[in-house]
Amino acid sequence: MQAVGSAVHEVDADRVHEVVRSGGLLAAGRPVVVMLSGGRDSVCLLDLAVRIAGAGAVRALHVDYGLRTASAGDAAMCAELCERLSVELTVRQSGPAPGTGNLQAWGRRFRYAAATELANEAPGGAAEIAAGHTATDQVETILYRLASSPSRRALLGMRERTGRLIRPLLGVTREQTAAYCRARGLCWREDETNDSDRFARGRVRRGLVPALREIHPAAEANVLALAEALRGEAEVLDALVDDVLGGGRSVSLAQLRELPPALARLVVQRLADDAAGRPSPGTARRLEEILALRETGTAALDLPSGVRAVVVRGSLSFSARPQRP
Repeated sequence: MQAVGSAVHEVDADRVHEVVRSGGLLAAGRPVVVMLSGGRDSVCLLDLAVRIAGAGAVRALHVDYGLRTASAGDAAMCAELCERLSVELTVRQSGPAPGTGNLQAWGRRFRYAAATELANEAPGGAAEIAAGHTATDQVETILYRLASSPSRRALLGMRERTGRLIRPLLGVTREQTAAYCRARGLCWREDETNDSDRFARGRVRRGLVPALREIHPAAEANVLALAEALRGEAEVLDALVDDVLGGGRSVSLAQLRELPPALARLVVQRLADDAAGRPSPGTARRLEEILALRETGTAALDLPSGVRAVVVRGSLSFSARPQRP
């Protein structure tokens, strides 16, 4: 029986390798910084990066936030793995966590800043940054955003590439990364906070996803299929917005009022997102208020996500809203 199980794992490992290799996000000799937490997904990603890009092109980053008693063990395991794979490892200490605010967002900002610093050290500053997000993470992300961020982008999920950030594992599931690690004889560490109800992502993982599976066994696959279809449609919609804006960062209120409401919402959402430097959910739903701004002189409307709609002599643009002291 053990031999049969091992054969199954080998088949799964071969499939994961082929999916990631054919995706083209990792390539021979292309420098990449792998964010290595020590969990199954990042361990799988690091091993694949070495196999595809070559150990000399790969650096690993592990961040110790000091939030768990097991964090020292995580760092030690990452060091052992990198020594085995002949990969240079950088371990960063985050320092004390903030007493207030979004703890996960704080950790994410620190992690990506540290990864960017390492990537900039590559020859020509050309290294990419690889995160171990899987198809399972994609489903959880879409469901979370659907509940918390009512916008079209919520259903598009994470992109395979965002600037220099790449996600080579979006075509495989968390179960497949575990099978890959077993087949390759790779150990990983479990972070108990991932399944904790303390964070919204944990509640989605432990409650919402299993509930959807009970409704339909293909629920997760259907979510991913829908997101893929919507990403294709989004390219068409984005092209329509490009035609309206013509490469500019403003639009006349008169022109906006002549557009179909659905297209007008897309236009104001694009302008708001660009001004914020990130998605600003909720802006499109304020279209009627924006269209009601006066065209003479100057008028302004504060909107969600820290953006402001400004009309100057009939021309609408958006800016980041000044932060209150």
